[in-house]
Amino acid sequence: MSYDDPKELLRDCEAVQIPSGHGITLPRGTAVDITQTLGGSITIRTGGGLFRIAPQDADALGLEIPTAPHTPASASGTVDSVDILGILKTCFDPEIPVNIVDLGLVYDTAVETGSGGGKKVSVKMTLTAPGCGMGPSIAADAQQKILALPSVEEATVEIVWDPPWHQSMITAEGRKLLGLE
Repeated sequence: MSYDDPKELLRDCEAVQIPSGHGITLPRGTAVDITQTLGGSITIRTGGGLFRIAPQDADALGLEIPTAPHTPASASGTVDSVDILGILKTCFDPEIPVNIVDLGLVYDTAVETGSGGGKKVSVKMTLTAPGCGMGPSIAADAQQKILALPSVEEATVEIVWDPPWHQSMITAEGRKLLGLE
């Protein structure tokens, strides 16, 4: 899909300002340029800067609401760390067109069996910069996608700062997407 043509919001729309992470309502009629639509979330540019629009608000831009990404459970029918990393590859930093796994932001995943028999998932991740206000938004996106996996009853996503992120943590695929190789 080409995003060369400016769009106009068809209705008032909730958005998250990038990189501060502050919520705002953009009014109907606001002229916007779409910069990316990776992982279901939409990044737009207006005269006021960059904003992230949630997938359920895609219609405000005249776009179809994207369907939830699907990552099949492992052969045993339960969720494991491979499935968790797979779904996290559908989560993107709104300013960088690479998923959080290939950016090297995901430090640890753990899957345990909960008291109800479902899975309890915990993820430790970081951000590219400690001052980035988008951390809660990215973590919430990751948590929501993990909770949509079959048999997951609980999911926590924790932002950590140790070790500090640096470019060497980007995977080979991420480096290729960013033109670093």
